[in-house]
Amino acid sequence: MFFELIAVFAAGLAGAGVALLLGHMTGGRLPRWMVPVAAGAAMIATAIANEYGWYGRQLALLPEKVEIVEEVESRALWRPWTYAFPFVDRFAAVDTESVQRHAAHPEQRLAAVYFFGRWAPTERAAVLADCAEGRRALLGPSAQFAENGSIEGVTWVSAPADDPILASLCGGTS
Repeated sequence: MFFELIAVFAAGLAGAGVALLLGHMTGGRLPRWMVPVAAGAAMIATAIANEYGWYGRQLALLPEKVEIVEEVESRALWRPWTYAFPFVDRFAAVDTESVQRHAAHPEQRLAAVYFFGRWAPTERAAVLADCAEGRRALLGPSAQFAENGSIEGVTWVSAPADDPILASLCGGTS
């Protein structure tokens, strides 16, 4: 966030500099109000570019074994262009390399799911999926595994047939 703020200020200075240079090149024919307008326009353009570029930058940082399971697009009244061109400001990803199974319960899979947000810290959750029953559960501190692989202390949630986390963990079959 700090570096994006610095980039916005630098863009403002660059925009003002370009306007000053154009004013000098035209022999002072450029109106004086053009310098702050150019600075402001450069700052707004940089802020918008940062918003739209965040998702792509995050994807580039993720390892190959991470599968994006959900994207949330942002639209806001104070950013009217987002109704025509929404941008992704949150997404969820499953670490497919972290998937674990127990031989006694092959229909259940445990994996790490990461939740990314534009202005929020990344959160990690351990998710248990029951592919045979079409349900999933978050593993909390009360979850306990028995030696036979069964689990207690979780709250199962019935997932819709098109649940992206179950689809990822169960290979499209839930």
